[in-house]
Formats: sequence, structure tokens, C-alpha cells
Amino acid sequence: MKFHSTNKKSKNFSLPEILCKGLAPDGGLFMPDRWPKMPKDFFAKLESLSFRQIAFSVAKNFTNEIPAKKLKAIISDAFNFPAPLRQIGPNLFVLELFHGPTMAFKDFGARFLARSLGYFLQGQKTTLNIIVATSGDTGSAVASGFFNVPNIKVFILYPSGKVSPLQEKQLTTYGGNITALEVKGSFDDCQKLAKQVLSDTELNKAMPFSSANSINFGRLLPQSLYYFWACAQLKALGLNQPPVILVPSGNFGNLFAGLMAKKMGLPVYKFVAATNINDIVPKYLQTGKFGAKKSKKTISNAMDVGNPSNFARILELFNGDYKLMGQNIAGYRVTDRDTKKTIKSIYQKTKYICDPHTAVGVTAAIRFKGRQDERPIVVLSTAHPAKFREIVERVVNKRILLPKQLRRAMKKKKRSVCIKNNYQDLKKVLLQNV
Repeated sequence: MKFHSTNKKSKNFSLPEILCKGLAPDGGLFMPDRWPKMPKDFFAKLESLSFRQIAFSVAKNFTNEIPAKKLKAIISDAFNFPAPLRQIGPNLFVLELFHGPTMAFKDFGARFLARSLGYFLQGQKTTLNIIVATSGDTGSAVASGFFNVPNIKVFILYPSGKVSPLQEKQLTTYGGNITALEVKGSFDDCQKLAKQVLSDTELNKAMPFSSANSINFGRLLPQSLYYFWACAQLKALGLNQPPVILVPSGNFGNLFAGLMAKKMGLPVYKFVAATNINDIVPKYLQTGKFGAKKSKKTISNAMDVGNPSNFARILELFNGDYKLMGQNIAGYRVTDRDTKKTIKSIYQKTKYICDPHTAVGVTAAIRFKGRQDERPIVVLSTAHPAKFREIVERVVNKRILLPKQLRRAMKKKKRSVCIKNNYQDLKKVLLQNV
């Protein structure tokens, strides 16, 4: 498998190269040259396969450089937690992706990427530096996934005061090869700084960098796997119609991962992108005009993105045709008020508790459900509600107990380096770590 850039100037890269670079030399995002199609017999027996069996069958199409035995070991170690499908209404399901060590869906991508990079870097004397921008859950998943991986240092950029207290504890308390950098700015500022690091030739000569954000294709491949797993669980319930899959969306890596699965043959009727008031993509689907702007703070903070990076990949998939994109993707904007109303109503009806991000998805699912036939709808549930208990407890009027993974994080001491929203300040801090 070879890869090219969305900017079309860089091409013919291997998997180890794109994982270690993160961003293409021309500033674009890496894309595979072709999309493998999963065979008919794979889908015929889908409901009888385990998640790890599905993961190996799909991932091996992209990972020629990793021997089959080693790939199976990476998959077994990375995905050592469940992802159950829960029904919360007639033909309405949530796929719980928050049962990993940091209790967010990004554990899937971060753990697989960390172990894959660890394999490619084994035996080398040089250190690969990882720069990552986070609005919350990415930072904690990357810190956990990459902690103590040999030959790797991680620098996490996060916006000061714009992540939940628990998320901040999770991403600032590791130490070792993990350094948390607290930026006086927004997530978009952090993302811009991270991209400047990746494209700084002088800095990369002194200390080579890659990314663990979803701009790195190694984050997206593992995220495509749970779309197959959702359909496998639906089939096991006797629901064979191609489903609607609803994706709470911020940087749009998770939605692109679903589109990857569909390109590989997964029968999905339609994807629905649910955003909070940072609704750049839903507006694009209506008008064909993409207008990046400064993000606004919401209670679904991991989705507070005003210029989603992975939109470039989605554009390439549909050859820049927004009408064709709209035939495959619907977009909905959800306010904080509606998010809270959904958390409350779902709890009152079913006793199921959604975190704010999942609730954005459920809100959009209910709206979409009123406009279509009775095919199954699956909402990706992206984080455990206890990660946002300050918000959720007030809405459902119920105390939410912290799972043991989160209790451990809260007992640790925060360690971060405060920096201005300024690239030269960031570069100075990074060079101190050569």
C-alpha cells in the first residue's frame, strides 16, 4: 500500500513513512492510493467474528510492512477492552466506545498508533517526537497509549481553561516521556501550533516530529474498525438493513474513518455528522461553501473545532462535489440547550446516561429518525459520562460515580508547562528537550 498527499505534490510513501511523518511534506494529509474491498464471504460471516478477527482482516490490507503474527499481537494488545452495542429506543442504538483506559473512543486510535510506531522504531537509536493538539480526550488517550513507549517523546498542546478538570488531570499527570503544554488560546490555536511544528524543517532536523492527532492516518485506520463491529452486532440481532451511523463530529477524523469503512465495502445507508454550534461542515453541506472560523466554547468541548483538519480528506473522497457528499452525509447542528434536554429525556425514559458529546449525536439521531423509514440508527458514544459529571449530574439530578480509571487520575498531581499562544515560545520549549 502506497500513500499520497491531499495536496497532490507528495506521493509514493510507505506506511512506516506516513506514520513517522504524520503530515505530508507539502502540508497535506496522507491518503491511500487505493481502497481495498473486503470480500463477500467476510460480510457473510461478519456477525460470527470477534472484534479482533474483524480488525485483523481489515487492517492487514494497509499494513504489509508488519508481519501477520506481529499485527495480531498489536491488535490484541491495543484493543483489550469491549465496545458493546446498547439499545436506547426503537431501532436506536449507541455503540459504546469508552471502555478503554482513558474512557474515550480515542483509545482505539492512540493505542494502535503507539504500538505500530513502537514496532517500526524498535532497535533505532534516534528518538521520534510526537506533537499533539487536544481539546480534551485526544491528549489523555495519547498520554496513556504512548506512556513509556521506547524511542518516543510526546508533547501535548491543550487550551488552558477549555478542557474539563478530569480531562486535564488525565493528560497532565504522566510525566516520563509525556510533557503537557498548557496554551493560552483555543484548540484551533493548539492545532495551528502543532502543524507549524510538523512543517518546521529546521526544528525537525534537530528533533524529528510526527503527529498523534487524526491528521495521522495511523489514528484513522483503527477507528474504521469499529464501524464493521457495529454492523456485526446489528446482524447478530437479526437487523440486516444497512444502518444510518451517526457521528458526533469535531475534527472529522471519526467520520472519515466511517467513510473509509464504506469505501471498503461496509453497507452503510447514510452517515450523519452531528456538530455543536461549531457547525462549519453542516453549513458546507447546505451551501457548498467552507468557512473556517474561530471555535466557540460549548459543553461538548472535544467538538469545539472551527477548522476541521480531516475535511480535506473527505473532500478528496467526493472529488470536491458537495452535492455528492450530501447524498452520503447529512449534517445537524445541536445547541448546548438541546444537548442538555436530550441527556435529561433519555435518562428519564431509559435510565441511560449520555455524556454531552454522545447527547449531541442522539439529538441529531432523533431528528433524522423522524425523516426516514425504520432502519437501525447507531450513534457512536464517544466518552463515559463521568468524564463530564459536573455537567451531567446537574442535568439528571443523580450522582455519577467515577470508574476506577478516572479515580486514579484525579489522585495524581498536575504537571504542565504554561506557554503563550506563540510559535517561537513553543519552539524554544521543544528545543530544550533535545
